[in-house]
Amino acid sequence: MAEISLAIGTSHAPQLGTPPDQWGERAKADRGNPALIYQGKEYSYDDLRELRQAAFADDCEPEVWRRRHAASRAAIATLGKALHDADLDVLVIVSSDHKEIFRDELLPQFAVYWGDSVAHVPLTQAALDAFPPGLAIAEVENYPKVATTRACRPDLAVHLIKETSKAGFDPSASRELPAGTYDDHGIPHGWGFIVQQVLGGQDVPAIVPVFVNTFYEPNQPSAARCYEFGRALGQAIRSFPEDLRVGVVASGGLSHFVIDEDLDRDFLVALRKKDGGFMTALDAQVLRAGTSEYRNWIVVAGALAESPLDALLIDYQPCYRSEAGTGCGMAFVLWDRAAQSA
Repeated sequence: MAEISLAIGTSHAPQLGTPPDQWGERAKADRGNPALIYQGKEYSYDDLRELRQAAFADDCEPEVWRRRHAASRAAIATLGKALHDADLDVLVIVSSDHKEIFRDELLPQFAVYWGDSVAHVPLTQAALDAFPPGLAIAEVENYPKVATTRACRPDLAVHLIKETSKAGFDPSASRELPAGTYDDHGIPHGWGFIVQQVLGGQDVPAIVPVFVNTFYEPNQPSAARCYEFGRALGQAIRSFPEDLRVGVVASGGLSHFVIDEDLDRDFLVALRKKDGGFMTALDAQVLRAGTSEYRNWIVVAGALAESPLDALLIDYQPCYRSEAGTGCGMAFVLWDRAAQSA
C-alpha cells in the first residue's frame, strides 16, 4: 500500500523570488488597492495605514528585508533537501490557480489532474511585460528556461478522483489542462514554485496536481469542507494498492496581502497540535484575497490528520512591504517522522 512519507507546506509569494531591495515594487499595488482585506473587513490603503497606525515602517528597512528574505530562502532550501532526501515516488501538490488555468468558463472547487504528463513552459516576454509592478521578476523564477514536460502518475490520480468521489466529494477531473492565460496548457506558478524554487527543477518525482479554488466567488469551499476533502484525499492515498512513497505539498499562503501575524501563528500552532477544530472554524470572511490560500494548507492538514507524521515549523517570517502592514506571512513547515522528536 502507498504511504505518505513526508509533507511540506510553503508560502510561494512573489517576495520570495524578488531581490529584497525591490520588495517595495509590490507595495505600489497595495497603495492602489481599494479593498485590502484585514481580519475579514475591507480597507483602502490609507484607511488601513491609519487603522494600524503606520506601525510597520521599521519592518520595511532594507536590512530587515534582506534578513527576512535570506531566512525565507534558507527555509526553502531546507524543504527542498528534505524532499530530495525522502526518495519519493510521487508528489501530490495542492495549490490554488489564480485563473491562470481554470477561468470563468468552468471554475471547480477541487480538481485533480490525471494526465500522463504535464507541460511546464516558460512565460513569454509579452506575458512578463503584462504583469503588474514587481511581479514579473518573481514569476519568471517559477518556470523553466526551456519548455519541459513533467511526469505525472495518472494511476494514482484516477484513484484519488474515484476514492474522494466515494467519500462524498465531486472533484473535477482534468486529463488535459485548459490552454489558460498563457495558452500553454501548463502548470501555473503555485506548482511551478515547488518544482523550480523548492526542488531546483532537477530530479523532480512524478507529480499529481490538485487544484483548490481558494480565491474566487461564488464557490470557494469552506475551511471545514477543505479539511474533510483533505481527510478523504489522505485516506485515498493510503488505500492505493501499489507500494509508493508519496509526498504531499501545500503551496501558498499564509496571510496576505495584509499580514496578520496573530492569525498565522495561531494557525501554525494548530498544525503542530493537529487541531482540526481551529482550522475548520476559520471564517470565510477572513479567508479572502491571498489569505484564502490557507485552504491549501487545511487540505494538507486534513490529509495528515490520521498520519503518524508531525509538523515541524522550519521558519515563519512576516515579510512586510509597507508601513500599513501589507506583505505576506511566509511559513515553511515540514511533516516527517523526525519531527516527532524535534
